[in-house]
Amino acid sequence: MQQIDQISVHYLASVREIPAELWSSTQPFLSQAFWQALEEHHAIGAQSSWLGQHVLLRDSSGRGLAALPLFVKNHNRGEYVFDHAWADAYRRYGLDYLPRLVTSVPFTPVTGQRVLLADQVELAAVWPLLAQAIVALAERLHASSWHALFVDQALSTVATSQVVAGFSVAARLNCQFLWQDQDYGDFDGFLTALTAKRRKSIKVERAKVAAQGVTCRWIQGAELTEADWDWFYQCYAMTYRVRGQQPYLQASFFKQLGRDMPESLVLAQAIDAAGVPIAAALFVQNEQTLYGRYWGALVEVDCLHFELCYYQGIAYALQRGLRYFDPGTQGEHKLIRGFAPVYTESLHWLREPAFMAAITDFVQRERVAVEGYYQSSLQALPFKQADC
Repeated sequence: MQQIDQISVHYLASVREIPAELWSSTQPFLSQAFWQALEEHHAIGAQSSWLGQHVLLRDSSGRGLAALPLFVKNHNRGEYVFDHAWADAYRRYGLDYLPRLVTSVPFTPVTGQRVLLADQVELAAVWPLLAQAIVALAERLHASSWHALFVDQALSTVATSQVVAGFSVAARLNCQFLWQDQDYGDFDGFLTALTAKRRKSIKVERAKVAAQGVTCRWIQGAELTEADWDWFYQCYAMTYRVRGQQPYLQASFFKQLGRDMPESLVLAQAIDAAGVPIAAALFVQNEQTLYGRYWGALVEVDCLHFELCYYQGIAYALQRGLRYFDPGTQGEHKLIRGFAPVYTESLHWLREPAFMAAITDFVQRERVAVEGYYQSSLQALPFKQADC
């Protein structure tokens, strides 16, 4: 294992204190621009309910070696991995489940790297210190637990295999759905790969949208105007307001993304027969993946959500040569439209040993059920020959 001497541990309240060179240049949700926009517009940080206590490791020269984004939270909103039953169990035994420590990309259920590493620094070499820092922080703040959400395989492997005193994590398995280009060529090629029943169903859904006079257009991030952003936010906010909720993210957050990382953004608009925009879906992209993230509609149109958020995304990915399309969390309705199941993982550590033992047992039993669900989902894919 790589040896690094004289490492110091620092807890940071702001993501601005994380060295710029540690942020990702290829994963939009781990870019400095994305995280700074979250903080500057109060989605995270001191003026939010996601309080930063990010762990930074420095060597003896002061160089940043690794950073672990870490939040102190008194709720589980914006996480997409649910532990309500665990909180209920704590309450029944007269224990406090809150606060808890969370490592995730806020409001973003996308699998990826969670530890930011300097060049030539190995995760295995710094993980013991990061784990010890989590334990120390939990003890100081009387936090019940630590949860790392949508982690990549590298972190899962290291965290579950390395022995760190007082810190044994349980890996929790779940499923999402991902579209992958199998050399379809274009949307018609994708349809050809489906069973006749599903091909007909998709054509019917798309025809319903067209029959209502609705068309769609795509606008790259650099081309979006102030008016485009204002209109998009009306749509996005409507998704929450129809449920009596407030949006997680402010309009100013999206506008800053448009200024600071326009190459990573693309907006799909639905236009009615009179030429008036009626719905929007904001996607994030990199060189190989399209991410469906933020959607909303000002009027109800039959099948419009499927058209704008799924079929338009597939067509765009094929046109741009993107290998993957991640449409967001949840939903068997994605499965029958050609999105294959993929595993996601989260890591969990509870400071109370008896509860840690119970949760470890629970996630092991739950894993069997998730694996069964994954296999049955593969069998339910609508392809003529499902080889995903």
